[in-house]
Amino acid sequence: MNLFKKCLVIFTILLVSQITFAQENDKEIPTKEISEVVEVKGTITEINKETRDITIMGSKGDLHTITAGPEVERFDEIEVGEVVTFDFYKYVKAEFRKPTEAELAEPLVIIAEAGKADLDVEPGAAVGAMVKAVVTIQVINLPFMFVNIQGPQGDFTTIHMKDKDLIQKLHVGQVVILTYAEAVAVSLTKVD
Repeated sequence: MNLFKKCLVIFTILLVSQITFAQENDKEIPTKEISEVVEVKGTITEINKETRDITIMGSKGDLHTITAGPEVERFDEIEVGEVVTFDFYKYVKAEFRKPTEAELAEPLVIIAEAGKADLDVEPGAAVGAMVKAVVTIQVINLPFMFVNIQGPQGDFTTIHMKDKDLIQKLHVGQVVILTYAEAVAVSLTKVD
């Protein structure tokens, strides 16, 4: 066997070992739940005027795709590149397991439509929706302790983490089953 074929065999064995190790690690991570009020200052990177979705990059590279509620005044005046601040409520339940066939066939399921929040949020806060989605980890930022995920429709969100052991068990490309809810942003303030 020539040197190229030997190297190819060794590379293949290492790759299969890495995949197997990553899959075994996925099984060892217990389900996690968090809920928090998030205050974000960042730069608008994308605006969808039809859906009122705004993607904002925070000062640490964290990405948020949020929906501006009808209370957000002068929505049509905001532009990509502007620096803004906003608050919203976020609830996340992460299941670190392989998705079922049904979840793969329908990677985004709306559990609750938009309406008054039943979660522990400010009175009158509206939840955009509660969804269960198959998502993929895109970025793991150990120094700032956050993970950027991409949903099945291409939107991004950042999950801030407090558990250093957990974040070290995750890997880019890992599939996670998330149950996710966000209160609609009711204010959006330009920063001068």
